[in-house]
Amino acid sequence: MSDNQDKPLRVLFCGAVLQNFFDLPASEIGKVWQATGAMLQGIRDLPGVQILGTLDDDETMVGTSPNGWPWTFYILADVDSRKTVVSACNFFRTIEVGEHRLWKYMRVEARIGRELVIPS
Repeated sequence: MSDNQDKPLRVLFCGAVLQNFFDLPASEIGKVWQATGAMLQGIRDLPGVQILGTLDDDETMVGTSPNGWPWTFYILADVDSRKTVVSACNFFRTIEVGEHRLWKYMRVEARIGRELVIPS
C-alpha cells in the first residue's frame, strides 16, 4: 500500500436544516432534535470515525440553509473508508422522526479529501 492508502480520509460532513423543520408545530420540534442527537451519536460512535471538531452556526444563521453554502452545521472527522462515510450519511435516511425519516428535515453532504499538510 502507498502512504495515501494508509492515511484516513479527511471528511467534512455538512448539515443543513430544511424548511420542513421550520414548518413543524412547536410540539413536534423535540422529535427532530432527538433524532438529530441520535444521528450525531451514531456518527461519533461508528468504528473508524474520529471526530476532530464541530461547528454549529445556528446562532448567527437564522432560518433554512439555501441549496449550497452556507450549511447549518459541520463535523470534521478522520474516517477509515468511503464505506464508513456512506454509513454516516445513511443515518439521515434511516433515523425515524415519527412516520418520516430525518432527511425530511435535514440534508447532508460529505466532502471527502485528505489532510492539508502545511510545510514547516
